[in-house]
Amino acid sequence: MSTDPTLAILMYFVLPVWLAAGFADWLCHRATHIESTTGAKESVIHLLMFAEVGLPLLTAIFLEINAGIILLMIVAFFAHEATALWDVSYAVGGRKVTPFEQHVHSFLELVPLMAIVLVVSRHWSQFQALLGLGGEPARFELVAKSEPLPVAYIVTLFALILVFELLPYLEELWRGLRTRRRDFASARAGARAGARAGASGRSSP
Repeated sequence: MSTDPTLAILMYFVLPVWLAAGFADWLCHRATHIESTTGAKESVIHLLMFAEVGLPLLTAIFLEINAGIILLMIVAFFAHEATALWDVSYAVGGRKVTPFEQHVHSFLELVPLMAIVLVVSRHWSQFQALLGLGGEPARFELVAKSEPLPVAYIVTLFALILVFELLPYLEELWRGLRTRRRDFASARAGARAGARAGASGRSSP
């Protein structure tokens, strides 16, 4: 495997910071009782952002980086930024977004950019080719890495993503859906009780 220090920075600094920020963000949501404020809708937005970061991450782990992969990363980054703006705009209308959570958001928005810059620096010629510059053609094919990342690293990374990202946000969604069902059931029960009371009042002499 390459001894390029940018690869070590990506593997052992950028990705751990992303994981830590994502888990801290989940803790902020839990502290503000997201399930009973902005609810499941915001949790779905969070899972959408997870997917927008996750897809380019998967390609970077398993595929050779070329102009096509770099383009995917750039498009996913801007989609993630737009979704993040939607997320915060929705959240502030329904729950308290603390200064600490806003600070965590700054990490979640800039860490993917940091990752893209490091990837581009390692594959500068393909980035230039994407812009129509340089001396080699842009490549867009999907090709497995000729020098795969260590299996132990990939397994550990996926386990950490599962434990600190995917499962917490699925749990957050489950809490929101459960609270929505409970509130809906309570509202229906209240409406039925009101209807019965109204009917009883009309039938009284």
